[in-house]
Amino acid sequence: MAITVESLKRPEGSKPRALRRSGLIPANLYGHKGTESISLTIEAKTVERLLKRASVNNTLIDLNVTDIPWRGKALLRELQIHPAKGTPYHLSFFAVAGHGDTTVEVRFRFVGTAIGVKQDGGVLDTVITELQVSCAPENIPDVIEIDVTNLQMGDSLSIGDIVFPEGVTPLAEPERLVVSVLPPQINAEDEIEAEAEAVS
Repeated sequence: MAITVESLKRPEGSKPRALRRSGLIPANLYGHKGTESISLTIEAKTVERLLKRASVNNTLIDLNVTDIPWRGKALLRELQIHPAKGTPYHLSFFAVAGHGDTTVEVRFRFVGTAIGVKQDGGVLDTVITELQVSCAPENIPDVIEIDVTNLQMGDSLSIGDIVFPEGVTPLAEPERLVVSVLPPQINAEDEIEAEAEAVS
């Protein structure tokens, strides 16, 4: 997903609250030069558009700091939201060039309807819906699809059963459970009714 974000270096001595009142969101860029960081500002409207398409630790962004100048690929590492207003008030970016493989969060998308659900009335239990993986920045997948069509009642899939894209390494034990098909849930009222019918 190609997303370009324009930003500016934050003026020395500027106050975050004053910046936000003027329609700018404070941000930081790390990893572009060792441990050094740059303080930035991004227009609030730009941040709003970015957050509709990007997610933390997943989306590769083409970050352009126009007045340094600096341009490169970066990940959105952290997003701070105002607890009362629910609006973003600080972002952190990490420049990925020259750092080799990076760790990102990738969502699972479960496709198909399991046989055990369709034919036997079972319940698809998705134990985890996202996972940390290691890969080169250019290989970051938007999602990883898992086909559950052939799962029957009692079947399950673990990390070791999933085919990951080339160059993408899961950072979890192969035995970790991802999804399974459970027997249909019977609540207490149903059990009482069933027992009453059996007695009568």
